Amino acid sequence: MRTPHPPRSLLALAAVSAVVVTTPLVYLGVRAVGAGWDQLAVITSRPRTLELAGNSLLLAVTVALGCLALGVPSAVLITRTRLPLPGLWRVLAALPLAMPSYVAAYAWVDVWPQLNGFFGAWLVLTLVSTPYVTLPVAAALRRADRNVEEVARTLGRSGPGAMRAALLPQIVPAAAAGALLAALYALADFGAVAIMRFEVFTYGIQRAYRVGFDPALAAVLALLLTLLAVLLVLLERGARGRWQRRQPAMISAKAPATESLGIWQWPAIAGLGSVAALSLGVPLWSLTGRLLESTRAGVEWGTLASATVSTLTVSALGALLTIALALPVGVLAARHRGRTVMAVESVSYLGNALPGIVVGLAMVFVTIQLAPALYQTVLALAVAYAVMFLPKAVGAVRTSVGMVPVALEEVGRSLGRSPLAAWWKITARLATPGIATGALLVMLTAMKELPATLLLRPLGMETLATQMWSHTAVNAYGAAAPYAFAVVVLASLPAYLLAREERAV
Repeated sequence: MRTPHPPRSLLALAAVSAVVVTTPLVYLGVRAVGAGWDQLAVITSRPRTLELAGNSLLLAVTVALGCLALGVPSAVLITRTRLPLPGLWRVLAALPLAMPSYVAAYAWVDVWPQLNGFFGAWLVLTLVSTPYVTLPVAAALRRADRNVEEVARTLGRSGPGAMRAALLPQIVPAAAAGALLAALYALADFGAVAIMRFEVFTYGIQRAYRVGFDPALAAVLALLLTLLAVLLVLLERGARGRWQRRQPAMISAKAPATESLGIWQWPAIAGLGSVAALSLGVPLWSLTGRLLESTRAGVEWGTLASATVSTLTVSALGALLTIALALPVGVLAARHRGRTVMAVESVSYLGNALPGIVVGLAMVFVTIQLAPALYQTVLALAVAYAVMFLPKAVGAVRTSVGMVPVALEEVGRSLGRSPLAAWWKITARLATPGIATGALLVMLTAMKELPATLLLRPLGMETLATQMWSHTAVNAYGAAAPYAFAVVVLASLPAYLLAREERAV
């Protein structure tokens, strides 16, 4: 049960979270206005800016389409057909999430040195982003109402025809949400496009800030990038809303029916195997070969250990701060309703539309102007992680708290407990596993983050991602291999957890 009157203290805490998330947008507005309207008009209308915008939009849209083309059939095959070793295919469908885009790009260039430009960036980003579509569509297929499908069969539709007519309206919202995540990931990516030498907004922002040291130009480009991301979010929400109105009101408790593919089983296995080979096999083959070379030449084990510790430290701190900011927002969304709650929850999801490089530039500006002592500190980096990954944590908190019946808290209050004590002893305890999973996912996602980490890491501190980047920037691929391999190993856990959760749906 959700009530319309949330406690003021909870609203105040949620407002703090909203202020933190909107800080990058305030920075972009201040920088853009400070540049002057004349300079703003010049920057936005020049051919270079239009080229970056066109390249960014082209990459985002084509990556989303590529993920749909690979992800939807993969989800259908692993949930609605009888394949040998079904658990293996579910895990292989999720594992590309453990492969950072810059690691995949590094590996593909190592295997295929001529690969670059738009095609290289599109190939790498599509392969690592496909699970964003596969996993939610597979979950939607498992929850889909089978009654509609059975009615379609009674009207003379064949098995595939019934599935298409009955299930399409039920999986389109999940597919659209996944495609949006893939598009936003492509818009925000810096590592893969830089390695592939395909110039998009993130590449131009980094050059403007680091090479030309032109904060105003970087801010204007970042504002345009953010507006482009927000436009994609609004378009996806509109499309998803129209399809959601066509969904059945009830969700079937029946297990999803599976179809025998007959002679088409082997082409299906070949297709799934090819996607896994391209997204996982090629990068792992390259990393293993380079790792063996670097081991023979001598690995700097002390530097590798230090980078691993730094990665775990900053990502753990970022996860704790993210969960702390997500708790009041997630509890409000799960337990209360109203325009204020909806507004606060919507603001918390702005992180989905804020690329890492934009958040990094905002934190540089805020710390230098308002808190110089925090400039290039672990805390500033942790706040950046919280802004970017807050939506993941809010979703985990909202879902976990929402699954605990309010009646249990009411029983606790009837036994003399205060509202806070009843919530802490009952709801918090029951929701902790789900919240902890969200924190772990945030932590291990932060391990792979590159643009904001490059801008905000303390002087003298290197993470696995930044160490790998520093080596690949000078084409020292062998020296980069141990750090790339370590990133993939550490990031494999959330992908495994996602696969296990999807299987349990």
